[in-house]
Parts: sequence; C-alpha cells; structure tokens
Amino acid sequence: MVFGKLMPREGNFFELFNDHGSRIAEGARAFMSMVSNYADEGLRQKYAAEVDNAERSADRVTAEVNRLLHKTFITPIDREQIHGLINAMDDVLDLLQDAAETMSLYDVRHMTEEVLRLADVSAKCCERVQHAVTLLPKLSDAATAEAAIKTCEEIDRLESDADRVMRAAMSRLFREESDVRELIKLKAIYELLESISDRCEDVANLIEGIVLENS
Repeated sequence: MVFGKLMPREGNFFELFNDHGSRIAEGARAFMSMVSNYADEGLRQKYAAEVDNAERSADRVTAEVNRLLHKTFITPIDREQIHGLINAMDDVLDLLQDAAETMSLYDVRHMTEEVLRLADVSAKCCERVQHAVTLLPKLSDAATAEAAIKTCEEIDRLESDADRVMRAAMSRLFREESDVRELIKLKAIYELLESISDRCEDVANLIEGIVLENS
C-alpha cells in the first residue's frame, strides 16, 4: 500500500478535458471563419494559423492527460474511458487542421455552398462537444447527467444532418462538376468535413457511456 500512498489519487482530468474542449471550439470557430472569408487571402491565412494554434495547444493537453494517467493511482473515472475520450477529442481537432491544410495544398480557389454547410454543422458539433465535456465533473447530479445525454443526442442529430448534406453534395458534384481536378479536390474536402462530425459523434458515444456508468 505504500506505493499507492505515494501516487496522486485523482489528478485534474476534468480540468484538462475542459481545456481540450475549449481548444476544439476555438479551432472550429477559426475554421468556420476561414471558410467564410476564404476569398480574402490575408484572413484565410490568419484563421488557418488559428486552427493550427488550437490543434497544437490541444496536443499539449492530450500529452498531459496521458502523462498524468501514468502517475495517478486512483482516477475519477475509468482509465480506459479517460484515454479513449481524450484521444477521440484530439481526433476532432486533427481533422479540422487536416481540412484546412488540404484546402491550401490542393489550391482550392473558392468555397462551395456545401463546404460552408458542412463546416457549419462541424462547428456546431464541436460546440456541443465542448458543452458536454463541461458537465462531466457533475454527473452525480441527475439533472446534469440528463443534460449531458441530451447534448450527446444533439451531436448525433447534427451528425445525421452532416450525412444528408454530404450525400447531396456528392450527388451535385458528380452531376455538375466537369473539371476532374476540381471534382477530386472537392470530394476529398467534403469527406474530411463529414468525418469531423463522425469524430464528434464518437466523443458523444464515449460521454454517454461515462454518464451511464457514473451517474
């Protein structure tokens, strides 16, 4: 038992989740601003840099959570849940950064209506993820646990919205885009943007599991 007494009993996991959630929302807002102002090269670069900064900050939080897991004897929730949740959250920001970089690497010249709609759904999913994470420390309260479940259900509905937008976008793309290079570029971007909502749904599913086991 001496070993257990020497190790921290909890750690600040919930604070770190909140920090990461804030970076996700920050990155999503910057990404939405980037696509909304895409025609202005200066603003495009400014907001793309903000997405990068959010992703790097989130990576540091993820590394700290994983480091703390190795040092903490008793965690507030299951270790696998902590590890799975922080890495699923990190995947969201990685995809936001990938989407921003892909637009630059592929030399995309303009935003389509479908890109804007998918980016908007993605940003809303990310905001809901941030909110759900803030509720985790208070799951012993029945009303808070219920609010967390409802937020996760909102994320599921938004992910379904993204699927519908994606199907419509692909249909229009293959019917109307005659330039093969543009078709390939936009297809890749649509798929990346739809994947953001998928990863948000992964986070929501993990949070639902945590709520059901700990409330």
